[in-house]
Amino acid sequence: MKRILITGGAGFIGSHVTEQLLQKGHEVWVVDNFSTGSRENLAHLHVEHLHIIEGDVRDEAMLEPVMNNVEQVYHLAASVGVKHIMDNLVASIHNNIAGTEAVLKVASRAGKKVLLTSTSEVYGKSSDTPSREDDDLRMGETIKSRWSYACSKALDEYLAFAYYHEYQLPVTIVRLFNTVGERQTSKYGMVLPTFIRQALRNEPLTIHGNGEQSRCFGYVRDVVWALERLMESSKTVGQVYNVGNPEQVTINELADRVIAATESTSVKEYIPYTEAYKSGFDDAARRQPNIDKVYRAIGFQSKHTLEEIIYIMVAAERQSLKVVRARA
Repeated sequence: MKRILITGGAGFIGSHVTEQLLQKGHEVWVVDNFSTGSRENLAHLHVEHLHIIEGDVRDEAMLEPVMNNVEQVYHLAASVGVKHIMDNLVASIHNNIAGTEAVLKVASRAGKKVLLTSTSEVYGKSSDTPSREDDDLRMGETIKSRWSYACSKALDEYLAFAYYHEYQLPVTIVRLFNTVGERQTSKYGMVLPTFIRQALRNEPLTIHGNGEQSRCFGYVRDVVWALERLMESSKTVGQVYNVGNPEQVTINELADRVIAATESTSVKEYIPYTEAYKSGFDDAARRQPNIDKVYRAIGFQSKHTLEEIIYIMVAAERQSLKVVRARA
């Protein structure tokens, strides 16, 4: 049994990490302020080895006693979701940078290994796809607020490597590419759960822009498998890894697949970026991971195709709707 801290452990990905580690018999401390995470995500985990602390990861005094009591730290707490970030620019930048700084500082004093989750967004507007970990990062104009999230996460990475080089903090960084699955909410602009909810209600599937931007979607349980193994390997310290599913799809094609999987009568509805978001939005044409490095390190490959992921999420959403109707 290991003692493990998960920041943001009540969020979508964090709750799956929590579940997996508890199933392995570890003792888990979750720190979450529940701003985007949810107690519901952990409600099914009634075990004595789970400790939930409601708090902000920027609070070093709160973190210190927990950090001293654990062996490993999964740092997932962050502002997430394009819509949420565009609506809360200042708070999102501050949460990401100050939260990561606090975790790294306290972990460094305690000498604990940290796995930091970053994002494919750090590749910015780079046209080099599939994206490799050693690619140069190319951000958009600073006046385009869309790139503030990417820059804040890139700075998180710089901070982590600074602690690694200067204080020998054992840290591994993972860049996630659109992780999806059960328990993912559509509240914060996540495209796949949004499409599924709209399709099951036979509502128009709202597409921002022309729908020709392409993305890749990785199944959360595949991602959690990779996170755990990257944490356990001593060879991954001081390294950054892409984790995701290289299968690429345009947003138009994604909408068509969701409509087919749900047998919906929904149609596609296009909304200009200027209407969907505040001014200053910009977008990347493509996002696709090169996963050669993580495959060499731990043998990671995406085990679920996009078609399988869609059907899993549709089934989960249908079950959720049944529960809601039963309660009503």
